[in-house]
Amino acid sequence: MLKPATPMDRYEPLRRRTIALVGLMGVGKSSVGRRLASALNLPFRDADTEVEVAAGRSIPEIFAELGEAAFRDGERRVIARLLEGPPHVLATGGGAFMNPETRELIKARAVSVWLKADLEVLARRVGRKDNRPLLAGKDPLETLQALAEARYPAYAEADITVETGDTAHHVTVGQVIDALSAHLGETTK
Repeated sequence: MLKPATPMDRYEPLRRRTIALVGLMGVGKSSVGRRLASALNLPFRDADTEVEVAAGRSIPEIFAELGEAAFRDGERRVIARLLEGPPHVLATGGGAFMNPETRELIKARAVSVWLKADLEVLARRVGRKDNRPLLAGKDPLETLQALAEARYPAYAEADITVETGDTAHHVTVGQVIDALSAHLGETTK
């Protein structure tokens, strides 16, 4: 349940637009996004979860049965639908911001935040799970290096970049709030 706003609400300016988190897999878009949404008293949406609900199957199943192109098309449609709603924190899939149409929609309807971390840190994180289709049977670090090379130019178009390091999620949430406040010209202190 969302808390009622207070008259001297220092985060109110941060709630005027959707905040879209972009970045490579394992950077913490979903886990940081949930905590950020809670801190800002905003709803949280995870594009990957929304795609799975819309498709009635898991992302690995979508990739295996329909292919990456079908997944990306569904992802684009889901993100467009989510961006039509009221402001929220949106965790996008790692490849979502690569689609020029999706990138333009996010630029028009949200404040984009690129969460960026060292590739070795990300490789360690994503190597713990086997639910990422782009990593199936591959070396995580090599895959992340190739993805970084391909995706960093698009991610660099985000409104804000936050270098997360290997810190606790609450630290990253604070960094994102500070960066959003600075970007929006507001103070949260």
